[in-house]
Amino acid sequence: MSVSRSELREKIMIILYQVDMYEKNKYQYVVEDVIKENVEISNEFVTEIVNGVISKKDIIDEYANKYLSNWTIDRLDNLGSNILRMAIYEILYTNTPKIVVINEAIELAKKYSDENVRKMINAVLDKIVNE
Repeated sequence: MSVSRSELREKIMIILYQVDMYEKNKYQYVVEDVIKENVEISNEFVTEIVNGVISKKDIIDEYANKYLSNWTIDRLDNLGSNILRMAIYEILYTNTPKIVVINEAIELAKKYSDENVRKMINAVLDKIVNE
């Protein structure tokens, strides 16, 4: 069974959310185990994005905070912040077309965040792409 990149991004968002919750609650975890809990078969795309976002979180958050007007990424809801982190990572470190990254992030935000968060995600990604 083939899984679309859109479905994989949704899984990545959930994995990053879980990792955030584990860290905030000082719960011991292994990233690979969290990935395996959410993705039935090994997937290079998922592994790359999850590990990339985790390892470059400080850089990604700097980018986000630079473009969030009078706001910071840690003030967004957990799903919204992880959608934004995932998209910023993809824009900065992968060859995925930027318009695809933005559209996918907006679709996830429509599904999981409120309109204000969606607008912030869209604005930040637009500014990064046009930088």
